[in-house]
Amino acid sequence: MFEVVIGLEVHIQLNTKTKIFCSCATSFGEKANTNVCPVCLGLPGALPVLNKEAVKKAINFGYAVNATVHKKSVFNRKNYFYPDLPKGYQISQFEIPIVENGELFIDFEDGSQKRIGITRAHLEEDAGKNIHEEGYSKVDLNRAGTPLLEIVSEPDIRSIDEAIKYLKKLHSIVRYLDISDANMQEGSFRCDVNVSIRPKGDEKLYTRVEIKNMNSFKFIQKALEYEIQRQIEAWEDGVYEKEVVQETRLFDLPSGTTRSMRGKEDSDEYRYFPEPDLLPVILDDKMLEEGKEIPELPDEKKERYIKEYKIKEYDAAVITSSLLMANFFEEMISEGASAKNSVIWLTVELLGRLKNGLSLETSPVDAKKLSALIKRIEDNTISGKAGKDVLDYLMENDEEVDSVIEKLGLKQVSDEGALLVIIDEILKNNQDKVEEYRAGKDKLLGFFVGQCMKASRGKANPAKINQLLKEKLT
Repeated sequence: MFEVVIGLEVHIQLNTKTKIFCSCATSFGEKANTNVCPVCLGLPGALPVLNKEAVKKAINFGYAVNATVHKKSVFNRKNYFYPDLPKGYQISQFEIPIVENGELFIDFEDGSQKRIGITRAHLEEDAGKNIHEEGYSKVDLNRAGTPLLEIVSEPDIRSIDEAIKYLKKLHSIVRYLDISDANMQEGSFRCDVNVSIRPKGDEKLYTRVEIKNMNSFKFIQKALEYEIQRQIEAWEDGVYEKEVVQETRLFDLPSGTTRSMRGKEDSDEYRYFPEPDLLPVILDDKMLEEGKEIPELPDEKKERYIKEYKIKEYDAAVITSSLLMANFFEEMISEGASAKNSVIWLTVELLGRLKNGLSLETSPVDAKKLSALIKRIEDNTISGKAGKDVLDYLMENDEEVDSVIEKLGLKQVSDEGALLVIIDEILKNNQDKVEEYRAGKDKLLGFFVGQCMKASRGKANPAKINQLLKEKLT
């Protein structure tokens, strides 16, 4: 039996308006090589100037993960040659990062948590983007110089499930902090995965392989599944030392495999040295205090929901996993829906209908409309079953809840006179069962309720039917 050891390096693009060392815009999707200047093009004599907003966002993150935020940090030159790096080096932090020794807690369905250590989070500049087409390659330097925060975990992760949970929690935190849009499709949240295996009970760390530039939770899962199995088979076949070497691999989506990209460099090979064009970063007390002013984070919000709204811990964890979902939930409650029904209709009914590319952000049913639907169920205007029919209709048609209820004829009958007519008819036609019920066969109440609901074509108020039947049968 083997144990998996995983460490993650996550690069998040900070959502500043301008790049980390120049005033070029960081906007995505512009015409290639238009958001550039002498600094991000690496032209001789161009000097970098540090973006203060990027530093503030790094401080926010540090305090959010209970880390040490260093009053003094230093930028270095990380030397390597690649076409998307015009200077021939990357400005990054090495010896003294701005953030060090943090932690993040992942949640499991049984209510337990696990602490994952965060070694460091350091500021650096992003590289450009290589675009490979048949027969030639192009370089777009619009992304070069975009501020990155690289977040490095301890090798505390022991399964693929833990890795995905860590990444999703981290993704959620940076969005709550509003330091990054963390849009994985646009490369704002990218991950390098370091993975190795060892026999269970062994404390030694064996050769780790890095899988580079992953930008999808699904792809990370598939890459890890393949790579872990590859390493296990190499160990069992006695060729581990030959086939599992320290290297950088890429995940090939069509084949679902990882393949070698290049040998993995050690820090010595990057020839780090202090960046001569930038002074050390010295944070004053005011910046540090301001950096502690962070919004309510997922764990804090989860605890508040449990106490304030009396919802289950698992439900609170699901809702707070996304800032968008948490805001949606709170708006529903502010519109008058109960917390209990808001949980069910948001996490089960609405999310279950968001298919074919739809998300909560693009949902045709917003928080106000879903809340209006819940209120009509809670005031007994319609039944829960009818509510699902209304929601199905609203997913395809932009109309108000009350007009849909009228159009579909789903209004629940609660008038006692009308219900008693139905009940009397059912009891008259089932005298034998009436006698059995009165003789002690209480379970027959369900039969009578069902018959009444059938006779009313589902429009009768079930609670009222129950009450009136009990009165008639006593």
